[in-house]
Amino acid sequence: MSPDKWQQLKGQIQDQFKNVSVSEEELEDSENGKVEIVLFDGPLGQMKLEYITRPVVLDKLTHGSRRIGSHTDVEYVYSETEFSHSIKAYKWDDNSSDWLEIDTKASFQL
Repeated sequence: MSPDKWQQLKGQIQDQFKNVSVSEEELEDSENGKVEIVLFDGPLGQMKLEYITRPVVLDKLTHGSRRIGSHTDVEYVYSETEFSHSIKAYKWDDNSSDWLEIDTKASFQL
């Protein structure tokens, strides 16, 4: 989902639903990655959308030797200008007291 479509979707949610809260967090696994979280009361109950922005991986470098028992390190090279975007949707399940992921391809036109 493009950033423009995400802004439109977020605006529609804020206009149509109650108890909307928006927050943003940094991703731990990548340098410039972030996730924007929207919590709201939707038609299925309490719902959560996560819009994930990560830098594109340009290269994967491995460091190590071929000796038995040696340690191998993996280093990723990220783009500073190009980013990939994805969206995840969840609904709250009272039985398990946890978020259940919803299939976004069926729910949203990506």
